[in-house]
Amino acid sequence: MSGVSATPEALALLGAIVAEHGPVLFHQSGGCCDGSSPMCYPAGEFRVGAGDVLLGEVGGMPFYIGAQQAEAWASNLDLLLDAVPGRGGMFSLDNGREKRFLIRSGACAV
Repeated sequence: MSGVSATPEALALLGAIVAEHGPVLFHQSGGCCDGSSPMCYPAGEFRVGAGDVLLGEVGGMPFYIGAQQAEAWASNLDLLLDAVPGRGGMFSLDNGREKRFLIRSGACAV
């Protein structure tokens, strides 16, 4: 297993979210739609399952990835959390802020 790091832009967005909501956690799944983006939830409001793997921490907040996604990306599982203009996932705390979290990785390259 590799790890996760973050750009200064992602850390700034995370800081604003934590200031408003308190501790959070990230989850990266391999689903469609919002599931293909990293989701940010209030700590305690997302149930981490047996099929989730703790990849590391970003800004002191845990970052989980679904085991199937980790397996699919295993050859390049060094993830970089970034923040870019746009709308976050429907249930993610970055929604409605005109910025959203984005994963950058060689595994995601087209």
